[in-house]
Amino acid sequence: MRLGVIADRLVLIDGETAVDLEQASKGRFPADPAQLFDRWEALVDWAATAELDGEKLPLTGLQNPVPAPRQVFGIGANYRDHLAEASGRTMEELEEFLPKDPLIFTKFRNSLAGPADAIPLPSRDVDWEVELVVVMGRPAERVSEEDAWSHVAGLTVGQDISERVLQMAGPAPQFSMGKSFPAFGPMGPVLVTPDSLDDPDDLELGCTLNGRVMQKSRTSDLIFSVAELIAYISTVCPLLPGDVIFTGTPAGVGAFRKPPVFLKPGDTLVSWVKGIGELHNPVIAGHSYTDEGTNS
Repeated sequence: MRLGVIADRLVLIDGETAVDLEQASKGRFPADPAQLFDRWEALVDWAATAELDGEKLPLTGLQNPVPAPRQVFGIGANYRDHLAEASGRTMEELEEFLPKDPLIFTKFRNSLAGPADAIPLPSRDVDWEVELVVVMGRPAERVSEEDAWSHVAGLTVGQDISERVLQMAGPAPQFSMGKSFPAFGPMGPVLVTPDSLDDPDDLELGCTLNGRVMQKSRTSDLIFSVAELIAYISTVCPLLPGDVIFTGTPAGVGAFRKPPVFLKPGDTLVSWVKGIGELHNPVIAGHSYTDEGTNS
């Protein structure tokens, strides 16, 4: 099953068109995406046999499919090659440096945006991080790795946009603040249930900047898999339906290139996960952006 949001209403994707979920279900399920996940299991049961009658809508104007999660988690250093580029170690030196547990931070909900929304830059130090995003469909508290996928509603594409100076400011890193400016969490274009993918643990993901490939990897290279992340987080913080987990980014971010490369107004950032879709986000100057020097 593939779901999206068009004109702030939930739609079911049917090939190259969509149908309004509330209309197709004759009012059984809501139009409001914020109300979807508390009815998730009933929706899955209904959709398995439903005939998608109703007006066919073009797949234009898709918005963030999960605009109002109650909790948004991010995972740091969750690909070996990204950990290597960040630490300056070779892949051979890395094994002793691998984290024993996932490195967790949060992104604030107001940072989330849609698959075609502009990213306004607050400074000249803003970086990209393409990620697979997991969306929860059932409550999860102290779940096992073996049971973790059964709590997942679906997967989507995300960008964990990061202002690097604020992220690393002060005596302790400010990950949550540096990653929570407006539109620093584009997501979409649709939500895809795991059973719609051949292997949800092995998906190609990547991004291009102005047509140049900057990141390309596979989710099978995650240090901590989706199941491990859900099991770990749920031992501390119960996961709720609709919660979002940005699962980490592979190598190729701008901060560790030589010389570093950061986003600038006029750029176009395209991000993808094969089998799910693409984000196409233009980059613009924000209110505090200046053309000269670092202004974080």
